[in-house]
Amino acid sequence: MSEKILEVKNLQMHFFEGREGIVGGKKKYIYAIDGIDFEIGKGETLGLVGESGCGKSTVVRTVAQLYKPTGGTVLLDGKDLTKMTKAEMIAARKDMQLVFQDPYSSLDPRLTTMEIIAEPMRIYKKRGLLAMSEAEIQSRVEHLMELVGLSRFFKNRFPHEFSGGQRQRIGIARALALKPRLILADEPVSALDVSIQAQVLNLFNDIQKEMGLSYLFIAHDLAVIKYISDRIAVMYLGKIVEEGGYKDLYDKPLHPYTKALLSAVPIPDPNVERQRQRIILSGDVPSPDTQRPGCYFYDRCPNRMECCKMKQPKFVQPAGAAEGHKVACFLFNNEI
Repeated sequence: MSEKILEVKNLQMHFFEGREGIVGGKKKYIYAIDGIDFEIGKGETLGLVGESGCGKSTVVRTVAQLYKPTGGTVLLDGKDLTKMTKAEMIAARKDMQLVFQDPYSSLDPRLTTMEIIAEPMRIYKKRGLLAMSEAEIQSRVEHLMELVGLSRFFKNRFPHEFSGGQRQRIGIARALALKPRLILADEPVSALDVSIQAQVLNLFNDIQKEMGLSYLFIAHDLAVIKYISDRIAVMYLGKIVEEGGYKDLYDKPLHPYTKALLSAVPIPDPNVERQRQRIILSGDVPSPDTQRPGCYFYDRCPNRMECCKMKQPKFVQPAGAAEGHKVACFLFNNEI
């Protein structure tokens, strides 16, 4: 891996849900993230994929410190975000910006495109963290609009005057305003038409090559993740169960959950589609309000063993697997 931009170690995010009973009962929590580790190198894209409700969006918000994590560390360029003061965190966010899922609700309808994209620069200028004149800010806004495929002559239009894809381009331009090194993209194409998705994904790739950006890219669409990512992490019920290069993970999936996910992806060749075997998982995703002593996938796993119920498998690289291809499963773990 190249120079590390982001290192996440044993990240946990537990939300207090209430107490059992009426008064003085045991505290109940939602274990949205329950101890995950990953790294992102300079100019690299890590795709994070999994079912709805597995904790993907919570990862983005916790890495950005919009949620204060219950435990673990988040290192941005070697600096621990979890231990920063408010002022230090504001300064650090200049290097880490978000692109949100919904291009409709993430833009202020009362502001023009110019005001939306310029807002981060004006805020940081007011705090003394950015030295730019108003003329330079407006010039940068016009440059960013052209960069994301919007005419600068649209700068005085309001969000409702744009299509969904154009609004997401405005959101991307806003995220680039402060020249960040890391973009946290929380399902940025899931609300767009398929044809528009391809355009926005190509835009992400072009911007990455031009600016040397790193991405943490969240999606539930496996085709999107494969197209955009250098490495992929598969998440299930608050834990990462498999991680590897996109080609290794798609060609030789190891974890039973990853295999089930990939078997659900439609193949455009009807002959291949008819011959392949779908993996249908039984049961539903368990509630995240309980921590389990064993593997979290135990109840739905077609390959479960007795040891899987008793303790959690370690995240290891099995013998014969490609470099960096790791899995948390006793099928590939000798420490049973």
